[in-house]
Amino acid sequence: MVGVPRILLTTGEPAGIGPDIVVQLAQQHFTAELCVVADPALLQARARMLGLPLTLVDADLTNPPLLHNPGELTLLPVSLNAPCTPGKLSTDNAPYVMQCLAMGADLTLKKKADALVTGPVHKSIINDAGIAFTGHTEFLADFCQARQVLMLFVVDCVKVALATTHIPLAQVPAAITAIVLREKLQLLHAELNNKFHLPEPKILVCGLNPHAGEAGHLGREEIDIIGPALAELRAANINVIGPLPADTIFTKQVLAGADAVFAMYHDQALPVVKYLGFDRAVNVTLGLPIIRTSVDHGTALRLAGTGQADPGSLVAAVRLAVSLCHSRAGVKVTIFS
Repeated sequence: MVGVPRILLTTGEPAGIGPDIVVQLAQQHFTAELCVVADPALLQARARMLGLPLTLVDADLTNPPLLHNPGELTLLPVSLNAPCTPGKLSTDNAPYVMQCLAMGADLTLKKKADALVTGPVHKSIINDAGIAFTGHTEFLADFCQARQVLMLFVVDCVKVALATTHIPLAQVPAAITAIVLREKLQLLHAELNNKFHLPEPKILVCGLNPHAGEAGHLGREEIDIIGPALAELRAANINVIGPLPADTIFTKQVLAGADAVFAMYHDQALPVVKYLGFDRAVNVTLGLPIIRTSVDHGTALRLAGTGQADPGSLVAAVRLAVSLCHSRAGVKVTIFS
């Protein structure tokens, strides 16, 4: 869709801050239609707690998207399974969370909407409810039948991708294979080109071990796996630099001129991303047939219903989704987080 894009929103865990930040988001101006997949009573109750106005208008996906009016949201209603109290998790509502997510993904996949922006979920309560769930990224990859996906974090001008996502740290070394590295770095290169208009991106690649293995004295993954994989990619004209020590790769001097950093595991990258801009970092899933962005924070149960939650990451996620929609439609825009 060219012009006003339609952005679908999911609020995530109903007992967390997801409903709060969606209500807060609705108060701002956006050059898009914001359509939320949620329980209307939940949203209205949270709006009253926050003392914010909220008008919900039934969504009509057969009509062209309408420009967002502050204080309003278009709505695709889904009912909670059980009453919800802010800050108190319930396994009864885990199916609701998954239903909203599946509906949002399905409608975006069917091109009834232009992008999907997801709120924070609570993985453990979903699993406690007997639903196998590793995370949004893995769920959407399976739902959209994507062969390869990549988790990319965008904060200001810094972009950081992950070789592995939500797996125990003890399993990371076995998951770092030459095939995985080649495929994910090829995907990152292609998506930086296609989505972010970087024709020849420069990608810095972290080592796995401290000091990138210290010439094999602190581990051989850099010598045996990472280094040879990067050499193959360079031979294919993909500009990858590394493996570099992760403790210095995020310094200004090393980052200068780079377009992205490729980290080996979740907590090698996320502490830096969240330090750089916890209130404006965005999670983007590369490799999907849809545009999907997300907040880069959790459910913050203790803040739910208090008015203290910061909607900054959700605002940034929606703005980036809108920019990516325009970019896909051929409109030249500046991609920002």
